[in-house]
Amino acid sequence: MEDVELNDRLETTKFSRLPTIKPIDLKFQDLNYTVSQGFRKGTKEILHNINGRFQPSQLIAIMGPSGAGKSTLLDLLSGYRLTGVNGSVFVNGTQRDLDEFRRISCYIQQDDRLQPLLTIQENMEVAADLKLPPTVSHEEKIAIIDEILKTLKLSESKNTHAGLLSGGQKKRLSIALELVNNPLMMFLDEPTTGLDSSSCMQCVMLLKLLATQGRTIVCTIHQPSASLFQKFDHVYVLSRGECLYQGSPANLIPFLQNMELPCPKYHNPADHIIELACGEYGEDKINSLVIGTENGQCVRWFANGDITSSNNIPAAPKKSLSFPLKKCTGSLQATSQWNQIGILLRRGFIKIKRDQTLTHMRLIVNIFTGLMLGALYIQAGNDGAKVLDNYNLLFSILVHLTMSTKVLTILTFPMEMSILTKEYFNRWYSLKSYYIATNILDIPVLTVCCVVFSAIIYIMSGQPLDGTRFSMFTVISLLVVFIAQSIGFMIGSVFNVVNGTFIGPTLQVPMMMFSGFGVSLRDIPRYLHWGTYLSYLRYSLEGYVAAIYGMDRETLPCDIYYCHYKYPEKFMREIAMRGDQFWNDIYALLLTLIITRVFAYLLLRWRIQSLR
Repeated sequence: MEDVELNDRLETTKFSRLPTIKPIDLKFQDLNYTVSQGFRKGTKEILHNINGRFQPSQLIAIMGPSGAGKSTLLDLLSGYRLTGVNGSVFVNGTQRDLDEFRRISCYIQQDDRLQPLLTIQENMEVAADLKLPPTVSHEEKIAIIDEILKTLKLSESKNTHAGLLSGGQKKRLSIALELVNNPLMMFLDEPTTGLDSSSCMQCVMLLKLLATQGRTIVCTIHQPSASLFQKFDHVYVLSRGECLYQGSPANLIPFLQNMELPCPKYHNPADHIIELACGEYGEDKINSLVIGTENGQCVRWFANGDITSSNNIPAAPKKSLSFPLKKCTGSLQATSQWNQIGILLRRGFIKIKRDQTLTHMRLIVNIFTGLMLGALYIQAGNDGAKVLDNYNLLFSILVHLTMSTKVLTILTFPMEMSILTKEYFNRWYSLKSYYIATNILDIPVLTVCCVVFSAIIYIMSGQPLDGTRFSMFTVISLLVVFIAQSIGFMIGSVFNVVNGTFIGPTLQVPMMMFSGFGVSLRDIPRYLHWGTYLSYLRYSLEGYVAAIYGMDRETLPCDIYYCHYKYPEKFMREIAMRGDQFWNDIYALLLTLIITRVFAYLLLRWRIQSLR
């Protein structure tokens, strides 16, 4: 009954915004992909000079066992992977221009990369604002969103957070987000993974609907059921990076009979071809099928009978014969950089407001830590007998500010990377816009947390109640927090969560070693003295000392017989720090902040490019 309902829906449902130019005919010849296996381990060839053709307005399945190269082929055809690729890809009879192709295509990867804290409606509105040009009014965008959600049966859940959706709803939302700008070609990696049979059928029927309306849909699928297999217009079977079959599902059984490898009666043809691809009937059968299809050059088994040549991949049919894509100029994104930043800021503030970890817990931890340290070092800052204790407190404050900020960034930023790679590749925004918005978004939360913590610890520990000194103390704290966040961005851009949580504290050790705490700056060996100029903790600690004990601070009160460090100048001489270096420390920290922010951006760009 459900299949009948879905078929009825397929016949009756139409988008009002259909593709306005002719659909895409995609061909590839001698496509080869090689990857490096590591230092001095050589290379490995994943795809072996395969060929193929995906005709317009069809739902195409790339099939094969695990490790056959399905996702790799999808990455290459979508333009997601660029390194190690050889061969030619043609769009409508002409050599593909990747920038032009990316404008009219999208790539939906296997895992559902959604913003979990935003509702379906909010996710769609952000996508519409980023993916549609400014000439489209807000009312038109809402109408487009409503139509897509209604067609994909998401309207009733539009106010539900994406993180609370079922697997099928998440998959449909992933498709809905990319439908906003009406792509001509869609690539989907394992769209049925994790779905039950009913949800799988709904997903495939939805893709079938999109294909019948002028889009070319290419997806990978591992092992479909017999009923699901018949829903595809075209299948492309891979084994170990070579093509075993390409043609219509209906022609698979005749093809296997022609190759003297008939499908057993009452056996799912899709299961049988996968069994052959796995080598269950012998390696020689795989080689026979590759030869039989000429590694993808044979087009005898296509659904349309006008294709007869088996020697070469023919030109596109008349309906799509050699019409080049419209040459596009300018940015790949639909809106300006300032508009992108504004939309990303709006989305980011919603996430901050709803995120328990990045906002509420961070503030609570800073308040709790401030109270704990304040209670431990109660009134130590105004006691000549506790100067060394207060010095220890200043260093403890630095450790808390750097480690809590850095580790939190290392833990959370890699989670954003998967969403970033998807949205950036699908031209939602530029990497520069994303990075600027991300840096701006954290300023209010970091500032509030740092100021609250600084005020609590400053008052409870009995530091001098002077507005200038407190301002100096707080400015140093803020600079330390932003530098620590920058280092967290650098580590989070390059490493995963596990490696990042190891690298972060490890890199903290040399910063502490050259800070002047424990070993004074004058006692550090000459051959290591260069390290003191690279340690931002050295400038931070020196800035704290200048704020608390500099500016000719008067003699500290002493309630015992003898207080060795009740004279601030004497204490600063002992630790080899001067009270007149505050502004030099500020300049050094500002320079460090700028350098680390720039490096974080460069590393992020490198990471994004290295994935391709």
